[in-house]
Parts: sequence; structure tokens; C-alpha cells
Amino acid sequence: MLDYKLLEALAAVVECGGFERAGDALGLSQSAISQRIRTLEIRLGQPVLVRTPELAPTPVGGQLLNHARRVQLLERDLGQALPTLASEAPRLRIAVNADSLATWWAEAVGALCQEEGVVLDLVVEDQDIGLRRLRDGDVAACLCASPQPIAGARALSLGRMSYLPLATPAYRRRHFPEGPTADAFRHAPAIVFGPHDQLQHRFLAECGYRGPFPYHLCPASEGFVRLALAGMGYGMVPRMQVEEWLRDDKLVSIAPGQELEVPLYWHSWRHSGQLVERLTAALAAVRLV
Repeated sequence: MLDYKLLEALAAVVECGGFERAGDALGLSQSAISQRIRTLEIRLGQPVLVRTPELAPTPVGGQLLNHARRVQLLERDLGQALPTLASEAPRLRIAVNADSLATWWAEAVGALCQEEGVVLDLVVEDQDIGLRRLRDGDVAACLCASPQPIAGARALSLGRMSYLPLATPAYRRRHFPEGPTADAFRHAPAIVFGPHDQLQHRFLAECGYRGPFPYHLCPASEGFVRLALAGMGYGMVPRMQVEEWLRDDKLVSIAPGQELEVPLYWHSWRHSGQLVERLTAALAAVRLV
């Protein structure tokens, strides 16, 4: 039989990113958390965590995390049927891409979270790699660009987000006087969300350019737009995030008529309980352009 106190310790270490912070979260000492992890590994006869180069679950640890999260959600359903078992508000850990978080996400899930009394633990992750979090057992569900569900999970299409290559009019006049040329791309600073962000590369490839280019790294959707508005660079921005600035011509496309469509899929484990089912139903009503 699994000892769920040991699984609770494993989940806390992964979610908090360390033994000391996990102990603080569970009201235990760091040594007590370490002992629970050691006990779990001894019982299994193999490690559940990789300590270097960064703390992460092993494949076995990921399977245990997946199981523990689903059990927590099922216990939440049981607590509703048997109120004497109910405890603290359920916490749902989800990987969401920053652009969704900055645009449509809160409106889509806000009413449900209030009705259900659920609190979200949102992991901001690029839409191209969020599925890795689900596979590793770090989250109960995720938004990502992949349509292919992993074993034991399901994928729901939410539609597409449209991205435009935007900059200020002054920036376009200065760096792209002849339009999106190879020479301009070689010298004009771009804005890239993070090391895993491939939207800029996809746009450049569609324009026929595959060489190096200077860029700012800005892993925040609101900050990304602010850099563009300040004339520091051009970048791929969700249309729905900047409608006001497009109407006022504060931001313009450096390649009029070109945009990238990024599909979004909601991935969640099957048999994860009523809360995930209701959240999935709420997201099914979202129809992105």
C-alpha cells in the first residue's frame, strides 16, 4: 500500500522547488521531508527525485505524482458527498502559457473557481512545452500547442490564437523602411518571450529568413508589449491583447497581412474527478479565433 504522507512530501518538494520550502508548506522540518523522501525511495528500491542539475521527478516519481494528484481530486469529490471529510479548499496546479493568462484565461475560469471554491496554482509555461509538465506529474492539466495527448490523458481543442509581428510606427520607419527584408532582420532588435519561444523563428522562416538576429528576452506578456510600445523592438503579439493599440496605430505590423496561428489544446488526465470535468466543460465553451 502507498503511504500518502510520503507522496504528499514528494509533491510538495516538486511544487515548492526544494526540501526546505516543502517543509514550510507542510509545517515540517527540512530533515523530516528528507526522511519521507528517503523512506519512499527505500520502499520503491529506486530514486523518485533527480537532485542535479536541478530538482525534478524521475520517471517513477512522475508516475507517483500523477497518481497523487488524481487521488487528491477524487478525495475532493468524496468530501462534497461526505461533508465531514471535507478539509481545506482544493488547489489545482495547472500549466498555462503567459499569453492566455494575459488575455482570455481568467474570464473563462473565474466563475467556476468562485462557485467551486477552488484555488489555482498556475505554472506559467510556454505553450510548446507545457505538456512536459503534465507528463512529469508536476501539474494536473495544461494548455499547450500539441494536439496529441499522452497516455492516460485527453486533449480538447480550444481554437487558435493569432499573433502579429508588431512594433511602433517610428520603429518600423527606422528599421524596416523597405519592408521585412533579410538585411533588416539581421540588424533590427526583436523581442522574444524566452529560450523556448519559437514564434519569432517561425515568422522569420515564413519571410524567407533563417539567419541570426538580435533580440531582447522578456518572459512576461505585459512587459513584452511594453517593450514594443517603447520602441525597443518588434515581436509576435497576440491580436486579442493589443486591439486598442492597433486601433490607435500605436502598434503596427512590420509585415502587413502576415500573422501566425497558434493552436491551443487543453490536456488533462482522464478520471481526474468532477472538478477537472467541470473546468474542462467551462473551457470547451471558449472559442478562440
